[in-house]
Amino acid sequence: MKNNIHIIGITGGSGSGKTFLCNALIKKFGNDCLLKIEVDSYYNDLSHLSMEKREKNNFDHPDAFDFELLFQDLNKIKKLKNIKIPIYDYKTHTRKVEFNHINKKYNIILLEGIFSLYDKNIRKMLTTSIFIDIPNNTRKKRRLDRDIKDRKRTLQSIEKQYTTTVEPMYLKYIKPTKKYSNIIIKDVSKSDKGYIKLLETISNYINE
Repeated sequence: MKNNIHIIGITGGSGSGKTFLCNALIKKFGNDCLLKIEVDSYYNDLSHLSMEKREKNNFDHPDAFDFELLFQDLNKIKKLKNIKIPIYDYKTHTRKVEFNHINKKYNIILLEGIFSLYDKNIRKMLTTSIFIDIPNNTRKKRRLDRDIKDRKRTLQSIEKQYTTTVEPMYLKYIKPTKKYSNIIIKDVSKSDKGYIKLLETISNYINE
């Protein structure tokens, strides 16, 4: 394997299966080659706001993210420098004191998140761009199940957020980034042409 570092952007609406896809790829190719970086780790720190104001923040809007820091960290990775990935606390909407330290080289970076294809500067760094195209009703059910289980939130608050911000922001900001993708996946299975193409692409990167 040469010294090339490939960054693969993986996007789709909330609940489309981005994390599932990344985990499947890491399981298949191994975590020595692949590193997953979540765009969600780069949510802006809202510790300067009261909890009431934090709760009112639109977390599905591009302004909720620190794209500049993400861009800087991806540049460091390309230059084989160590990085410190923020750890975000979804319950308090703040960054934790600790970081995830990345101190080794990975040849393939999976940049996973709803806005992985949104920022123009970050988009230019991507070798491959993936859009997971899943129907709204499927995504909504997955989002509800996830937030209740993993983020300890009430059903009422999740449904309200989905209706007022998640889906409207998807239609306004995320769905339009589909035009930047060069692989569209509708199902993470060997019967899906996009998924097969992605597996072949990663295999080619590894065998360079």
